[in-house]
Amino acid sequence: MQAIVETLFDAVYLISVITIGILMIRGSKDNRQFRLFGWMAVVLGAGDAFHLIPRALALCTTGLENYTVALGLGKWITSVTMTIFYVLLYYVWRQRYQIRGQRGLTASVYVLAGVRIILCMMPQNQWLSAEAPLSWGIYRNIPFALLGLLIIILFYRSAKEHEDRRFRWMWLTIVLSFGFYIPVVLWANTIPMIGMLMIPKTCAYVWTVLIGYFAMKQECQ
Repeated sequence: MQAIVETLFDAVYLISVITIGILMIRGSKDNRQFRLFGWMAVVLGAGDAFHLIPRALALCTTGLENYTVALGLGKWITSVTMTIFYVLLYYVWRQRYQIRGQRGLTASVYVLAGVRIILCMMPQNQWLSAEAPLSWGIYRNIPFALLGLLIIILFYRSAKEHEDRRFRWMWLTIVLSFGFYIPVVLWANTIPMIGMLMIPKTCAYVWTVLIGYFAMKQECQ
């Protein structure tokens, strides 16, 4: 039952976010903000596919233990693409609120993203092993969490300052995604049921994408 439900959920998720991303790219009408948002959605879906498709195959065939390398490689790729996702979201923020300058802020985003990607590339992560160390799962997620916190603050302040009703909950979607993701990093290996939090985490990302899509539908008519 888990295999069927989880596979169907992941299939709907991947198809939805990639389709919405393509629709945004095509329907943005030269609006750089929404075209960028569309690419962001495609990066999200395409990156997650590297992990979710092998996981679906494993669940529906011989089990997760026989797909250790494929699942590890998928997590590795997804970790990098999720970092790119937040860098793109930062530029969505700049485009939407017409931010100019702020070189120090941009440098901070790139430093956090760069450190995260470098940590993801370190062999100590043992991505392809069934015994990946928890410590490195924490190390690589520290700059990622700081990057997420920065994006949360930026969208919260700007949406409030500009009374931007369409993006007023963007900050909350990111808070929820990290709120569900962090317990998985810390405790999923010892308490497998914690892994179920990846479902609401995924729903939070769908909400993020839908905020951009509905805003485009209203602003690019």
